[in-house]
Amino acid sequence: MQFVNFLIKPASSLCNMRCRYCFYEDEAANRTMPSMGVMTQETADLLIQEALDAVDFNGRISFAFQGGEPTVAGLDFFRHFVAEVARVNTRHIPVSYAIQTNGLAINEEWAEFLARNRFLVGVSLDGDKALHDEFRIDAAGKGTWNRVRQNITLLQRAGVEVNLLCVVTKRCAKSAVRVYHALQKTGVEFLQFIPCLDPIEQPRGSMPYSLLPEDYGNFLCALFDEWYRDWAAGHYTSVRLFDDYVHLAMGLPAGTCATSGSCGAYFVVEGDGSLYPCDFYVLDDWKLGHLGEQPLPALAKSDRAVRFLQNGLVHPAPCASCQWQSLCFGGCKRDWYDSPDGGKQNYYCPAFRQFFAHAASRLQQIARAELQARGR
Repeated sequence: MQFVNFLIKPASSLCNMRCRYCFYEDEAANRTMPSMGVMTQETADLLIQEALDAVDFNGRISFAFQGGEPTVAGLDFFRHFVAEVARVNTRHIPVSYAIQTNGLAINEEWAEFLARNRFLVGVSLDGDKALHDEFRIDAAGKGTWNRVRQNITLLQRAGVEVNLLCVVTKRCAKSAVRVYHALQKTGVEFLQFIPCLDPIEQPRGSMPYSLLPEDYGNFLCALFDEWYRDWAAGHYTSVRLFDDYVHLAMGLPAGTCATSGSCGAYFVVEGDGSLYPCDFYVLDDWKLGHLGEQPLPALAKSDRAVRFLQNGLVHPAPCASCQWQSLCFGGCKRDWYDSPDGGKQNYYCPAFRQFFAHAASRLQQIARAELQARGR
């Protein structure tokens, strides 16, 4: 395997916060075992060895940690993990590390470790204090903005590469400009916005935080206008979704599966060593197997893994005749639903149509400028 990519849940669905919209808490509740517990060192060692056995001589390995909340596994777990990789990686395969955290447990010791081992650190921060504290609360029901904001500063002072992840809820969507500038004020230049997910068994749009297509479309348009204004003024802030669309307009591949037209080829590794094809499908029906049962290349070619990837290539029928197909590709499979005509539809299709009609000419303008700057 040329690239071996893992999304590891070292603390399964365990978390030190109680975010009201947590998609993984809901996902965990919809499987036989809600929490697989904290990953043992033995399971971590097995994962590392299987990764190194699977990768080609000139390949690369990516270990990304998520949750639940991955820091619940403890700093000693991560120290052991990195040390074990260094010990057994005798072929000197390039290895990269990333972690997506709520930031609550970060202290100077964590920051020093993450900086020294060159972790890319994503921190969840929902705009400003009022928006963040409405949904991102701790186990005692208290807001977490002040603590998380202080810990982002700790990471920055330690020299950690940080990006911010903002979950777009109904209320957040009505404050796009305010959210964008609040995140910019942290000094972090890499931002990611993801639409809030409704619970699996609930109708879309039925929760207090639910993001409706109209809300999302308005949010994207308002956010883009501010982002474009900064770009035109030479003060660039990376917004991952918009970066992806610019890359597609340049004829380059997108950086995420949601914008590439196909599901990503990576393994989710739960705390007990069970394997799944996607973070949104860590469910009993999509379990691929368990570490140690068979080599990773064989699991990647298993009937269930192949079927999952193939399902992601069968886009909703309206995509075929859509003028924005080459930029949108139907969006994420998690947002597809069965329409009354028996086909599939993307829940956020109206939002994307609104956005591209609003922004496509400027995306093309930026793409041309980028190609010219690269001498192409």
